[in-house]
Amino acid sequence: MNADMASSISQGLLLTIPMAPLAGALIAGLAGNWVGRRGAHVSTILGVLVAFICSVVVLVQVGAGARFNATIYEWMVLGKLVMEVGFLIDGLSAMMMCVVTFVSLMVHIYTIGYMKDDPGYQRFFAYISLFTFSMLMLVMSNNFLQLFFGWEAVGLVSYLLIGFWFKKPTAIFANMKAFLVNRVGDFGFILGIGLIVAYGGTLNYAEAFAKAPELAKLTFPSPFGGGDWMLITVACICLFIGAMGKSAQFPLHVWLPDSMEGPTPISALIHAATMVTAGIFMVARMSPLFELSDTALNFVLVIGAITALFMGFLGIIQNDIKRVVAYSTLSQLGYMTVALGLSVYGVAVFHLMTHAFFKALLFLAAGSVIIGMHHDQDIRNMGGLRKHMPITWITALLGSLALIGTPLFAGFYSKDSILIASHHSTLPGAGFAMFAVYAGVFVTAFYSFRMYFLVFHGEERFRHKPFPPAHAPEDDHAHDHHGDHHDVTPRESPWVVTAPLLLLALPSVVIGFITIQPMLFGDFLKDAIHVDAARHPAMAALTAEFDGAAAMALHGLMTLPFWLAVAGVAMAWLFYLKAPAIPAALDRHLKPLRVVLENKYYLDWFNENVLSAGARVLGRGLWKGGDVLVIDGAINGAARGIGSLAGVLRLVQTGHLYWYALVMLLGLFGLLTWQLWPFFSGLIR
Repeated sequence: MNADMASSISQGLLLTIPMAPLAGALIAGLAGNWVGRRGAHVSTILGVLVAFICSVVVLVQVGAGARFNATIYEWMVLGKLVMEVGFLIDGLSAMMMCVVTFVSLMVHIYTIGYMKDDPGYQRFFAYISLFTFSMLMLVMSNNFLQLFFGWEAVGLVSYLLIGFWFKKPTAIFANMKAFLVNRVGDFGFILGIGLIVAYGGTLNYAEAFAKAPELAKLTFPSPFGGGDWMLITVACICLFIGAMGKSAQFPLHVWLPDSMEGPTPISALIHAATMVTAGIFMVARMSPLFELSDTALNFVLVIGAITALFMGFLGIIQNDIKRVVAYSTLSQLGYMTVALGLSVYGVAVFHLMTHAFFKALLFLAAGSVIIGMHHDQDIRNMGGLRKHMPITWITALLGSLALIGTPLFAGFYSKDSILIASHHSTLPGAGFAMFAVYAGVFVTAFYSFRMYFLVFHGEERFRHKPFPPAHAPEDDHAHDHHGDHHDVTPRESPWVVTAPLLLLALPSVVIGFITIQPMLFGDFLKDAIHVDAARHPAMAALTAEFDGAAAMALHGLMTLPFWLAVAGVAMAWLFYLKAPAIPAALDRHLKPLRVVLENKYYLDWFNENVLSAGARVLGRGLWKGGDVLVIDGAINGAARGIGSLAGVLRLVQTGHLYWYALVMLLGLFGLLTWQLWPFFSGLIR
């Protein structure tokens, strides 16, 4: 057993964490009809609850200094290459385990209320519990093989969940889009793993990291001419392309807004704690490799900056409440990616953690609003919900304040740390990244509070609905019928919906204040993340400037990001509560810009009309030219040739004995002539 202090954390305890959700998924999925609705949600919630409690126990042990790195099961040995199942438990994985299980537990409880009338109730619980198992296997892995298993498993289950309502054309399109875009990213991901395995000779993290300095010295000729390429640079960029797909970074972000076609609980699970955070986690785990390539880090930095700013712009013009939150997820994932590019990996995973709580809160609050609005998702049809849905209102406000980085709230500590770090990077792309993340503060505050004011304040537009939908987005499903549709007045959601909101609101407010010291400036992540301080000084500068959580919040009131956020909130208040004529006028005068934003920078158009069309043309060419003309032509041509030959030979098959005797005699004469001809030609001469 390759173990470091393995005895300090029980192997059985660690096995229980992913196996408990898997057991719940199997019960709900395979025996759903037998156990019924109650049995499905009880078994899955119990499984995730057990996983959460065990994760907290592991977190406490890790905080006390315990670590675990061992092989659980050796699957296959190919020469010197060992394929195994193993766990690596340190501060990074322990934090992720707690975040994943807690958010998943809240989503499971919430689902009881949200999906209560859906005919696929048991199936949905099976899927979300399986999703939790897949993510846990990913974050607990100590080798690339298990990482790839968890990576693909979350992709598969997301396909099932996004297309959960499989009779809905938009859901079918959305899950196929998510699946295909992620395959593009995964192609890069497996190439990156393949390069490390080919040149490092191992699938184990620790062994690969130990060989990283040697890998950094290797080069190979560029296929496009010019100088040689560093192996480590190519491997890291390939790994990050995988993260671009999974964590929805530009230009592989296009699948994530469409994933809103799935039920709201899965939107919260995908966007807050599971699938989209996998890429961020992976790059942080691979920090010993990324630190050896400034080129790869700069690539990560620029892609993250583009995503953080330009996806925020798209959030401004969205009217679907879930899509506004979805674009905020894209933007915040961009912030995390910027932090990775700045080599402040701890800050990236810190923002991942705080974001998981307030983003799950915002999604579930949006779902509560959707229930209250009888599944009308257009924020222009809402207004004045504050007095009708007080719990949803206050929790949505707390989530929004955390999202925009209000001092003392969770999002402030993680987001402000990224902003400070952007000042200290020496990478070429740092200037653009700093502009993007600062501009993103204003944009985030504006679109977040645009949604907040339109939904919870102002005129009660739900009584006359100025923008009546053709049909509610989820009308085709029996679960839609929450409440009495004859009474249009929204009502507060049941306790199974509001209780998770309250439980998520608490960490959304306090978790940053409590954990910033140990996570960023203590020893909690010390052995999980490697930073070359000499080449990448941002983390060292951040540490030097930190003088406590309270002092940081107090200082934050006097900094530019705070006033940018205040300006964004004030502008949203002015535009959508006090002077709605202003945005209407801007809409008329800036129509070309709005068209560009509504078409999402025409990336979907490009993908569908250029890439997809090109792929279809290529496929049709290979089909018609390669398959039909060459392959089928050769086979069918051979068959026709044999048929023609058979037609000729059939002429000599008369069935008459005298004919066969004559042919035999002629044949014998010909054979004798051929054999005796040299003798007769000699006599003639």
